[in-house]
This record gives sequence, C-alpha cells and structure tokens, in this order.
Amino acid sequence: MNETGGHEDFGFEARMRELLAEDAYTISPSPAPYPAIRQRGLAERRRRVALTGAVLATLAAVPVGAYAVAGGSGGRSSTAAPQASASVRGGTTATPGTTPGTTPGTTAGRDVSGPARPATAGQLLDGITFAQAADGLAACLKAEGGTKARLGKAEDYRIILAAKSTGDSNAPGDGFHVVGVKEQPAGFRVVCDIEDGVGSGISVSSSDANSADAGVVVPDVNGGALYQQSFIDKGRWKLPFRWAAIGTVEPSVAKVTVSYGDAGPVAAVLDHGWFVAAGMLDQQVTLAPHVKGYDGAGKLVYDSDTDRTYQRTLP
Repeated sequence: MNETGGHEDFGFEARMRELLAEDAYTISPSPAPYPAIRQRGLAERRRRVALTGAVLATLAAVPVGAYAVAGGSGGRSSTAAPQASASVRGGTTATPGTTPGTTPGTTAGRDVSGPARPATAGQLLDGITFAQAADGLAACLKAEGGTKARLGKAEDYRIILAAKSTGDSNAPGDGFHVVGVKEQPAGFRVVCDIEDGVGSGISVSSSDANSADAGVVVPDVNGGALYQQSFIDKGRWKLPFRWAAIGTVEPSVAKVTVSYGDAGPVAAVLDHGWFVAAGMLDQQVTLAPHVKGYDGAGKLVYDSDTDRTYQRTLP
C-alpha cells in the first residue's frame, strides 16, 4: 500500500524491464570452444583408426583356410568349424577328393615338397611304396643336379612307374627304377636307378628326340634300360626279369597294349599323355616289346612292327 491510495508502485519494476530490454542486444553467449572440440574429434578418429588396424592385424594372423564357415540361409553363417583334411606323405595336407585328371578311386595328388603320384596304384610295383619312389627320385636328382641343372627338383615331376631292377654286367647290383616325367619340356622324363637308397644312375630323354613323322603312339626311344639287360650279357640274362615299357600317346589314343616274349599282350596304363606297361619275363628274348595303339572305336592306329623308327631287334 502507498500514500496515494494503497496501490503498489510499479514504477521501479517498469524501469527494470526497460533497462533489461535495452541490454538484450548487447549481451551475447560465450563463443563455442571450436579448437577444443576439433582436437577431441581428431583424437577420437585416430583412436578408431588404430582400433581398426589392430582388428585387421589380428585377422591377418589367422592362417588362411584354417576354418571354413558353415553357411546358413541368405549367405549368413552361424558357426565357424574346422574342416577335415586328408593326410599325405611329408606331414602336409590335401583337400579330400581325387586330383583332376586321375582315375576316381585311386590315390593321386601332389605333396607340397614332392612329386605327383601316378594315376593308379598298380604303377608302383614289387612292393615299392610311393614314399620310397619319391625319396629315390629326389636323391637321384640331387646327385645329378650339379651337372644337369635342367633336371629340376622332385616336385617338378610325376612318378609314372617304380619297379625293381635286375643288375647285369654293365650295372651290377639289384635295386629299383623310378620313372619321373615333366610337362616342360614336352615329353621330358628321367629313369633313375636306385641302389641301397642311393641314386646310382640316370637316363634322360624328351620328345625332342622323336622323329618328325612320329605317330600317335611313341615308344620311348631310350627306354631300353627298362626292358633289356646289357648286351654284354646277351644270351645269359638273369631271370626272372622285371620289364617295363613307356612312351607318349596322343589324346586320340584310347588303349595301348604291349607284348613281350611269349606272354600275351598287357594293357598299358594311360597316365597324363604317357603309356606304362610292365610284366615278368621268364626267358631270354631277342625282340623288343611289341606295342600297339587303338582309338576309341577300337581301330588300330599304331603298330610298332610297322614303325620305321622303332628298333625291333635287341642288341
């Protein structure tokens, strides 16, 4: 109540409102601390990049193929489970299944540090294991590597035959042969002689030695070491004698047979462009193996008896 009538004097309050209205345009909020905000943002970004790099480094440390993802519908997966692998010689592993180009149901494939296996188990004869054949090939190549650099290493080869060898006057001592072939150069092969685990000799040949008019079947021009004993021992071979015949074939050839001595023809194995036949000889012979080739229709397309480049008579 005031002296003029008991009403409150709002003069002071009105004056205060006027002063506040005048200062409203002069008062502004404090500027945002932009440098500090930017610094915090950069720090956060660096932290996230470092975290991502750590995750990638962790993933890179996991061996490739260590786990196969068991996928669900829509391409998603809920479980990562180890997958089984087939054990092969040398402690390495191979994906279960048959190696491309080999006969289903046969043991085939290539060790990481060794040669490829033959197309069939029947090409490893006389109780010789693949491990023995592979070790023999490697030892033979290593022994010859200093003078024949083009021979390469065991892993460059496919073993197509392993069979016991009978010593003669020219190369005394029994052991076994290992025949290894390479794709490059074409038709390249080695015949290694192994005695007591040591490479005692090697024979090298390739398709370069073939004549210009070679047919669809080409018996190995230097393959005599596999089916004959030394000419020094002519007429007095050591018997029984394990013999073998090898050579190259064109894709059009579906079957190859080899006859030697009085025994009937032996069906050769066709292995990646090579034919391989073997048998036991119980008598002295004077003629080389008789080789025939047939196409898919059973038509005779090669006969070594009519091949002018084939040496039919043994030395």
